[in-house]
Amino acid sequence: MITTKMMQQLWAVIESTNVSTLLQFDDITLVQLLLQQLKVKQGLDPQADSSLNTYIKSKLPLIRDTAESRLSLEQENH
Repeated sequence: MITTKMMQQLWAVIESTNVSTLLQFDDITLVQLLLQQLKVKQGLDPQADSSLNTYIKSKLPLIRDTAESRLSLEQENH
């Protein structure tokens, strides 16, 4: 089960991850990277790990769209 706190921490990890990282890696690698970064912030039990893996996979299009928006904003500000 994914708790609200886990979800908040996951999205904080996504927001703090470099845009190019979010866009350059393939899906499997990106999911692994985000899970690994989240594990550093919070220990995950195997069930939460599996649930988060599924959740992240389902949100990859949103994660990449968000990263592309951040990239566009960065380019406009420079």
